[in-house]
Order: sequence, then C-alpha cells, then structure tokens
Amino acid sequence: MQIEFDPGKDAINVKKHGVSLVRAVSLFANLTADRIDLRRDYAEQRRIAYGYVDGRLFVCVYTARDGRHRIISLRKANSREIKRYG
Repeated sequence: MQIEFDPGKDAINVKKHGVSLVRAVSLFANLTADRIDLRRDYAEQRRIAYGYVDGRLFVCVYTARDGRHRIISLRKANSREIKRYG
C-alpha cells in the first residue's frame, strides 16, 4: 500500500494537529478499524481509519485512488474514539 498527500496539506496538518501526514504509514501498519465517512456527501468516497502511531491511537481521513491512499488529515484520537476504536 502506498500513501500520497499534498505537501501544502501536510504543512497545514502539522500546524493544526502537530503531526505530519507521512506518519499515516505507521497507522495503516497498526490498523484497528476502517470505515466509510458518512458525515457529508463528498465528491469522492472518504474513509476514516483508526490505528496506532508510536503506541498512541490516531485517526486518519483518506481517499483510495488507483491503489494508493491519498491522506487528507491525521490527528490524535480523542477519548471517545480511544474507547470505541482503541
């Protein structure tokens, strides 16, 4: 599995969430759950994945494109998500 992301989006994610999108590789290697994002009607199907990065549960929003995961955001899971997906 390959990941890709926009470098500008990565800089925004680091500023907002304190983590680079490149860390999603670890999340997918330690995946605990993956589901379709039904919060809105997006132009393409988005997915929400939960997995561990350095022993901490993270949440990743992504799309699947041509066999690659295009990362949209990555952040630490909140306490509710830890209880449900940790």
